[in-house]
Order: sequence, then C-alpha cells, then structure tokens
Amino acid sequence: MHRLLLGDVGSGKTVVAALALARALDGGHQGALMVPTEILAVQHARKLGEWLAQAGIEVALLTAATPARSAQALRARLAEGEPLLVVGTHALIEEAVALPRLALAVVDEQHRFGVRQRFALRAKAGEGFSPHLLMMSATPIPRTLALAIYADLELSLLDERPPGRQPVQTLLLSQRRRDELIERVRRWCARGRQAYWVCPLIEESEVLDLQAATETWQELVAAMPELRVGLLHGRLKNEEKQQVMERFVAGALDVLVATTVIEVGVDVANASLMVIDHAERFGLAQLHQLRGRVGRGSEASFCVLCYGEPLSATARQRLAAIRANDDGFALAREDLRLRGPGEFVGLRQSGVPSLRVADLVADEDLVPLAQRLADEVLERDPALAETLIRRWVPGGGAWLHA
Repeated sequence: MHRLLLGDVGSGKTVVAALALARALDGGHQGALMVPTEILAVQHARKLGEWLAQAGIEVALLTAATPARSAQALRARLAEGEPLLVVGTHALIEEAVALPRLALAVVDEQHRFGVRQRFALRAKAGEGFSPHLLMMSATPIPRTLALAIYADLELSLLDERPPGRQPVQTLLLSQRRRDELIERVRRWCARGRQAYWVCPLIEESEVLDLQAATETWQELVAAMPELRVGLLHGRLKNEEKQQVMERFVAGALDVLVATTVIEVGVDVANASLMVIDHAERFGLAQLHQLRGRVGRGSEASFCVLCYGEPLSATARQRLAAIRANDDGFALAREDLRLRGPGEFVGLRQSGVPSLRVADLVADEDLVPLAQRLADEVLERDPALAETLIRRWVPGGGAWLHA
C-alpha cells in the first residue's frame, strides 16, 4: 500500500489509521505512527492506547522529550522486533531507531514532513520487509496531490464530518481594525466561550513587521484585564505546554495566544472563535488546519483572518481561496495551481516540475491512457520497463515512495 487518506479536519482519519495498525500488529508485526508535534504525539498515544488496550496491543511513545533511559529501553525492544505500536515525532527516524518488523508506517499531517523524512520512516524496516505506507492529511502538499492524480499513489477520500458539526464562517479583516477585533473577542468570551489568537512569530522581529505572540499576549492582557489569557509557543518546556493546554481544555483560560504549535491535534469543543494574525503570511494548508481547531462543537464558529497591507497578488488569491472554500481537497488543488507540484522523483514539494515531455495542465486527459500503457509494459515486457525507468527516472524512482 502506498496511499493517501484525504479527509477534512475532524473527519475520523485517526480511527482509520488505528484499525489498519491493529491489523498489522495482529499479524505479529510492528506499526509506527509519525506526527509533527509532541502535543499531537502525546494525544495520539493516549487515544490509541485507550482504544487498543482491550485488543492486547501495546502503544509506546517516542519523542525528544522521552527520558533517556526510557527511550533507550524502548529502542532496544523495537530493535528486537517486539510487536509494538510506536507513536512518535521526528525521533522515530533518528539513526538509533530500528524497526526490523515494520509492516505499516503511518504519517499523520503529511504536509508537515519532507520527502526525505517520509522516506526515512519507511526505510526503518528490516531486510525482507517492504512496509505499507499510509499518509493522512486534510490539505496535502502540492507534490502529493499531483502524485495522487498523475502517479502511483492511491487516494482514499473520507468526505464526511461528525454529525452536529457546524461549518466555520471565515471573515477577512484589515489590521487597521485591530481595536474593533479585540472588542469582538472580549464580547465573545464574555458569553462563556473561548477563543484562539494565532501569531506567526514568538518574539518581535526586526526583519518581519509582524505581531509577535509575546507582544500580542501582553496587548490582550492589558486590553482585557477581566479575561484569562494564556500563552503557548514552541519554546516553552513540554511540561509548560501541557499545563497551558490542560487549562484551556478545562475552561480555565478564555483566550489562548499561540503560534502554529496548535495547528494540529488540538480539540476544544468550547473554543469557537479563531483569530489568525497576519494571515497573509501563512500557506493555504496552515490556514485550513488552524481554522479546523474551531467548529468542533455544536455552536456556530468563526475564523477571522486579520491581514496586513499592502497585500501581494498571491496573498490575495490565498485569502480569497480560504474564504471561499471549507473543503481541504479543493484548497489542495488551488495550492497545486498556485505553487506547482514540485519534483515527482526528487525532493522539491512545490514549484514547476522538470518533466521532459508532458505538460501536467495541457496533457491531463492523457494521464489515464499513459497509466494503462505503463501497466501493460510492466506486465508484458519487464525488461523494457526497467530500461525506460533507468532512462527517464533518476535513481529508479525511489522518492516516488515518499
């Protein structure tokens, strides 16, 4: 299996991954789930542990924060080929980690990883093992979407959302109306609801004139002294991050000022307002993921994209696309159109591809025919197929499998 599971935020991709991993473990093999942040890794490990405990499947956690002695013991068990399900961050692809009986590698939030990183996880398997690869995303990177359309990447769509979920209304607001926005947030939280305020940087930068998270936190604390405002960013210690998130989940904070550390894996039903500061600086995938942090309860939810001026033509197109679409697949296609698919057999994940003959836009209708002919050549004349691959695909196309 070399498959992309495309489903919107909150559609149930984790349930699908859990069932697939359970099958792999049931056969006496190993399974790995790689995620981009420690917050998400901890949440996944806890959730999967609860789900799979009754099936006798052990779920282990490996991140940079795992104590050295515990990490060493876990790596030793994995190297022995114990049938474990290991959930982790980039720590899973460190040289010290071996997964000799890896049967299924799952990459969650696929758009947050590079080609080398996804390839490295699959390469952890021992001799004789060619692990299945399941990638999951609400907004795949342009290269992956192009592979799903034009190359040998199977695509599965999960096109439903949990019942009762309300669509998120997306609004655009200029930075010139910032005071008005703060007043809206105050009134929103006064009704017992919670809000996120996302900033692109942690501290003020002389290079980029952006509102930093620490400065914004101070600004909101001063402007709304009656509200409880928390701060969350990547430089906090893991224990501090967990404490802040637990307070927000418990309703002990009204507003959470954060960087994109909350882009994935944060689920607070009562948080129904998302403010994204300097939204023009974010990519489509990030904007859609951040918007997906709200709308997780039964209340109407809003996402305010606060932008700085002047806007470039590309930034205008991105903001118009995110406002008009709440479908991750449609946004991924727009991202593909704006940024290009990158290299199919290389490492670039966006940009114009270096195809020798074809034009992906003009020749799209020829793709199904080319795929059928390729299958026929592989079946009837493997030697010719191998010759063509050596001629046209550098390195034998190994990167196509990531």
